[in-house]
Amino acid sequence: MSAQSRNQSPAVPPGLLIVDKPAGMTSHDVVSRVRRIMGTRKVGHAGTLDPMATGVLVLGLERATKLLGHLALDTKAYLATITLGAATSTDDAEGEVLSTTDAADVDETAIRDGVAALTGDLQQVPSAVSAVKINGRRAYEIARSGETVELEARPVTVSRFDVLALRRTETTTELDVLVECSSGTYVRALARDLGEALEVGGHLTALRRTRVGPFGLATARTLDQLEEAPELSMGLDQAVETAFPRRNVDAKTARALSHGQVVTAAGVEGTYGMFDPDGRAVALVRDRGRTAKAVLVIVPGN
Repeated sequence: MSAQSRNQSPAVPPGLLIVDKPAGMTSHDVVSRVRRIMGTRKVGHAGTLDPMATGVLVLGLERATKLLGHLALDTKAYLATITLGAATSTDDAEGEVLSTTDAADVDETAIRDGVAALTGDLQQVPSAVSAVKINGRRAYEIARSGETVELEARPVTVSRFDVLALRRTETTTELDVLVECSSGTYVRALARDLGEALEVGGHLTALRRTRVGPFGLATARTLDQLEEAPELSMGLDQAVETAFPRRNVDAKTARALSHGQVVTAAGVEGTYGMFDPDGRAVALVRDRGRTAKAVLVIVPGN
């Protein structure tokens, strides 16, 4: 390889891809396909979606992969369908049916009371097939090996749990719901717990993530659309501005940050982005008393 080839910039610029994940694919499947489409191995994802779920999956490409671990993706929104009248081993439609109860006439007021009880700050037991780790092993790995999974309740926040539509079948009641919640909340577990509270059993039959952090479906693209036009959803500078508070600094401060030096604190809580006079994101920064230090240098100094 010539020196000129080694010094060439990657063909793919750094940035984020907001993918509208199809059903039936794992998050890793999506990453693999995007690697092929975009022609780079440097692709990572920020948080997973179950294979049955569709919707927003945030991917980072090239240097933006380093950004993923700093993204504040602590709030999420979903559209989901809950079926009352059957409990399953996975709390969703892909699991084995454990019990059935005639839920065609379950009282609507009781349903809404049950939904209200599952709104706010909760102690939620994750689903047995969740990605929660137990002694270094994922819960779903333990469950699929035939072992018993015992998970402790964890604090979560469900800020919104609305019933959008209610449908009756011969033996079940189906609910279309909107859920806004904290990271770590399992919508499958909400379906399970609602079914248990109503004494008819419940499970999730459809799940679509509409937002994670500041990233929503408005900027998401399907894999087929990406095949037609393999372009980023947003470049690195726009990604930083979208996900973090912005502080503009002069060239001297930007240069100091690019070399890993401390600068004067901005008085901003949490992580924020520092931008140079040309509008480029230089670093992600956190205040430490009167000074601030980069937690991620985006544009390293020469």
